[in-house]
Amino acid sequence: MANITAKDVANLRAQTGLGMMDCKKALVEADGDVEKAVKILREKGLATAEKKAGRVAAEGRVDIMTKNGVTAMVEVNSETDFAAKSDAFKAFVTGLLETIIANKPANVAALMELPFVGGTENVQKTLVEQIAIIKENITIRRFVIVEGTTSSYIHGMGGTGVVVKFETNVADKADFAVYAKNIALQIAAGNPPKYVNIEDVPAEAVAEEKAVLIAQMKNDPKNANKPDNILEKIVSGRLGKFYERVCLVEQAYVKEDSMTVGAYTKATAKELGGDIKIVSFELFEKGEGIEKVEEDYAAEIARLSGVKQ
Repeated sequence: MANITAKDVANLRAQTGLGMMDCKKALVEADGDVEKAVKILREKGLATAEKKAGRVAAEGRVDIMTKNGVTAMVEVNSETDFAAKSDAFKAFVTGLLETIIANKPANVAALMELPFVGGTENVQKTLVEQIAIIKENITIRRFVIVEGTTSSYIHGMGGTGVVVKFETNVADKADFAVYAKNIALQIAAGNPPKYVNIEDVPAEAVAEEKAVLIAQMKNDPKNANKPDNILEKIVSGRLGKFYERVCLVEQAYVKEDSMTVGAYTKATAKELGGDIKIVSFELFEKGEGIEKVEEDYAAEIARLSGVKQ
């Protein structure tokens, strides 16, 4: 049996990022062979990942990186906010962004097969290793790649991420960067839009809003007896409020609500002596749509301690 020293354990721990006892056990099992010990730890990590795969991961973080005219935004989920704040988790997310920008994969499945930038394995195996290190289920939920002139914003320690794309001939001016950041902030504010312009709103979305407004009016005794064509005209006039809610350029600008985002854009373009067009935006909100599991910690502690409630 090989003589396993504290230095051996420390070296393996530095290489894998795993716990001291896990590394010691792996070295003993491998009879001191470091490469074999790494393999054992990875295999155990896979088993751990498979066990944790069914657990809900609704925390995590959204992060953004821009390099050489390419911007990537990714959402990676964990089971707890505590894990998402760890250095290991943050480093993994950064590596993912590097990998996405370097390779521009089509989707998450394609990303999983790529070599992880800065590592020795592909993304899938690196993810398994991270699950073993952090000891929680981790999922790479989604990412987006935007090329061209962009501005981005991260809110709440990775809670919300925004990337906005522009077409402009004044991107080199400092005041444009200020403007662009303000637009990203606008989107992350309390009432995020769904579209950029009125023309971007699908006809079915407008029809659905009209139907809701007409139903509301018919439920009002004052309008109950009005013919449908009259109600249609009244509703068409009220669609402005709908557009103000769902269209970015129609919204009141958060830093100066006397003007719309569209008016702010025109004023900035005029001031800078050029043209500015908001082309598109991407908005990720951490855990959006994921049903979280509500934990009864008092009951769990009582169960573990054998105390009856």
